[in-house]
Amino acid sequence: MQSILIIEDEYAISQVLKAYLTKAQYSVIQCFTGHEAIAQFQQHQPDLVLLDVMLPGKNGWAILKEIREQSQCPVIMLTALGEIQYRLEGFQEGADDYIAKPFIGEEVVARVKAVLRRSESQHQKRKRFGALEIDFKGHSVFLLGKEIDLTPRDLSVLMFLASHPNQTFTREQLLEQVWGWEYVGSERAVDLAIKRLRKALIEWPVEEGEIRTLRGLGYQFHVYKK
Repeated sequence: MQSILIIEDEYAISQVLKAYLTKAQYSVIQCFTGHEAIAQFQQHQPDLVLLDVMLPGKNGWAILKEIREQSQCPVIMLTALGEIQYRLEGFQEGADDYIAKPFIGEEVVARVKAVLRRSESQHQKRKRFGALEIDFKGHSVFLLGKEIDLTPRDLSVLMFLASHPNQTFTREQLLEQVWGWEYVGSERAVDLAIKRLRKALIEWPVEEGEIRTLRGLGYQFHVYKK
């Protein structure tokens, strides 16, 4: 049974979320203050976090930043702040999706399932592509034996593409799979992420593989079969 950590200070909202998620066969842990959030996260190691922004003690942005410093656990921001700038801030800090209050319980469950599906497609075992090695479970990348430092978003793009070698994905598909379908920014974000990845993988021998651009089609993690 997959576990969901709800970090929400409004007891009634937390209880409603718990009821819907329990009905959907998830195990639910509840946390009501920002101060307790990281301790609860570390103790329970949930499969996904539902995180409110406005919390007593420590706000959701600070908690999200701390989570991202130690884990790629999926995080869905849950807040009454529906303005575009708050959505952008959440995605830029590494949130996987964003749900504005008031919400419909069935929608929250659907979003949770969608984000977990995206995450599960990346949580494979370690795979090697010549000199490039990707630890999907440990969320780390090694090239020529040295670990590469990537942002959480760039790492997610690489892991998604590497999970589907030699398949082509449009910008729209990558935005949906990695940024989340409610992302409101420019498709240029995909191009910039690919550019940074290519720079980080500059020493990956081209005869082993590369991140290709297929003009008019999209991007592909291309590996050469031996």
